Amino acid sequence: MRVVAAMSGGVDSAVAAARMVEAGHEVVGVHLALSQSAATLRESARGCCTIEDAGDARRVADRIGIPFYVWDMAARFKQDVVDDFVAEYTAGRTPNPCLRCNERIKFAALLDKALALGFDAVATGHYAQIVDGPGGRELHRAVDPAKDQSYVLGVLDADQLARSFFPLGDTTKPQIRAEAAERGFSVAKKPDSHDICFIADGDTKGWLTRRLGEQPGDIVDTDGEVVGQHEGAFAYTVGQRRGLGLKVPRTDGAKRYVVDVEPRTNTVVVGTQDLLGVDLIHGDHARWCGAAPVGERRVGAQLRAHGEEIPAVATASGDSIEVRLDRRARGVAPGQSVVLYDGTRVVGSATISRAGRV
Repeated sequence: MRVVAAMSGGVDSAVAAARMVEAGHEVVGVHLALSQSAATLRESARGCCTIEDAGDARRVADRIGIPFYVWDMAARFKQDVVDDFVAEYTAGRTPNPCLRCNERIKFAALLDKALALGFDAVATGHYAQIVDGPGGRELHRAVDPAKDQSYVLGVLDADQLARSFFPLGDTTKPQIRAEAAERGFSVAKKPDSHDICFIADGDTKGWLTRRLGEQPGDIVDTDGEVVGQHEGAFAYTVGQRRGLGLKVPRTDGAKRYVVDVEPRTNTVVVGTQDLLGVDLIHGDHARWCGAAPVGERRVGAQLRAHGEEIPAVATASGDSIEVRLDRRARGVAPGQSVVLYDGTRVVGSATISRAGRV
């Protein structure tokens, strides 16, 4: 097969590309230029897609003997990931930009361009497995639970899975680094990028404030009493405890958490930890890794990238889904994704629109 190997400049995508070559595919390495002002060098282990990363990817491609190109998708990334991220926080929601990037960039824009140029599939360094099942290709968890990335791939549908390869899913991260060293890759010990790639310093609140400006408002308790002020409700998320700066403590000394963000009134609502527990989730923008489930179905529900899987019952209805958890989960915010599993297999996903209690 003719395969585009997405090469970020990191160790994972380097080994993935090499494995695709050894599997007998005709491979072309592609680095996605996603930043409109890429720095020459990294400031830390955070972030990705710098000029330095492109150079690292090119050196790996040269070593394994494949053609290498840089595809500029900065404008598309800004519109579909960065602008979406800002809009979601403005609306009082908590988005997952990595999941959105997979949905709209790596397995939409990149895959579409690859297919238009005559390629058959895209390979990435994600930690997940694709298994040929009775109904077609299935997305499964990676063997390394610490690195499993099936959650952020839960947005892929059956057609996208049919044209995707994840060569690292059967290997642990230490083994990948050892393999990269054996292959002589200079990126073998390169730190992983983490958090949000376009917020290199990790300060999401500061990043949002620089773009949206300060928008002072009240922090209130569940009785409506003003207990503090904020500089923008967009910088808060359900379940948050740190950085609230409350001026009026509870008489019983109990810690308080963000339990709601109301963008219309620019208000942040805080309450005690017990108010965070929910066991009923409604989601929209449902995506299925195969046929949509019919009627009620027992599943495992995962609510964040490295969160625990909670037994649940899911009921699909068109583009929407209702998930009833067997036990309550805390800190579930609108805008997060719920990914549904059947054992190690991903069933599908949805964006959480609201959460409450049965």
